[in-house]
Amino acid sequence: MLNKRLTLSALLLSMGAAMSAQASAETLRLLTWGGYAPQEVIDLFEKETGIEVKVTKSNNEDMISKLRATGGSGFDLAQPSQDRITGVQQQFGIYQAIDLSRIEQDKFITSMLAATKKNTAVGDKVFGVPHVWGTSGLVVNTDMAKDVADYTDLCQKKYAGKVSYRLKRPTLIGFAFALGEDPFAAYSDAGKYQAILNKVEAALIDCKPLVKAYWSGGDELMNLIRSNEVVAAMAWDAGGWKLNRDQQNIQFVAPKSGALGWIDTFAIPRKSKAVDAAYKWINFVMRPEIAAKITEAAGNFTASKGSDAFVNEQAKTQFNTSFSSDDIDNIKWYPAVPAGLEAMEGKVLDRVQAAQ
Repeated sequence: MLNKRLTLSALLLSMGAAMSAQASAETLRLLTWGGYAPQEVIDLFEKETGIEVKVTKSNNEDMISKLRATGGSGFDLAQPSQDRITGVQQQFGIYQAIDLSRIEQDKFITSMLAATKKNTAVGDKVFGVPHVWGTSGLVVNTDMAKDVADYTDLCQKKYAGKVSYRLKRPTLIGFAFALGEDPFAAYSDAGKYQAILNKVEAALIDCKPLVKAYWSGGDELMNLIRSNEVVAAMAWDAGGWKLNRDQQNIQFVAPKSGALGWIDTFAIPRKSKAVDAAYKWINFVMRPEIAAKITEAAGNFTASKGSDAFVNEQAKTQFNTSFSSDDIDNIKWYPAVPAGLEAMEGKVLDRVQAAQ
């Protein structure tokens, strides 16, 4: 009987220890985009830290909705785009300020970190740091349009009927920069912004007879370029690199006036229960060799300094051909859009579309 009691006691102690360990084991609940937390990276992180990672795939609208509904709880780390943070934070307060002393800032591309800190600031507090990024710029057939180096070069008469772009706000922004304006600096002045839009509108109406088509979908544009019907266009870097894999004479080109850049960030929800784990994850995935694994999974590069050296040779060559260090520093990162501006832009796009 004594032996049975000892055995039962040992069993209960063992079960209690296991339950205690399970209860104390840390879990990171990550709200992110597809490809940003590949299983290989999760496995490496869990092995190194002992922290379990649970991933919920999402998008900007869904992230905001989920965190609004809970007042910033339910997740420990989220990845909204940088232009979707300040307005949401001012209105709903769903994030907590980033403790920059806990971020290994030397792992980040300096210009991207500076831009994201600026664009996610509310007062003197920063609410996001950069992770995955991409740009729109120019996709050029270098055999047939090698002198196209900026957005307005699409309006050269010698390329009449051979160029394409979308009638969307990135085109307005890109043409504004190419015309020597700074539309982002005018965001806070509606009158000044309208004056810039008027200038861009005139340029786009003048250019309209030269445009083969205003593309609306990526497949449509790729078919136009593959068939040589279009020799230069505004498009995303990932699309240009995809075309380049089949035709080496097609390149993604960072425009002289600056590619237009988006950044998906790291932001910590206000009621995160695993803040330490969140900072550990950020610093872990910004290691260049780890960041390269995310690039391979997501198809876009990260803000990790030097990570391009660890991706496959083709992606490395494409990246280095498209972007010099100066090109990266010259990227125009989208800031948050103030209320009312998109309505102004929509009217300009409508007038361009209707112009004869």
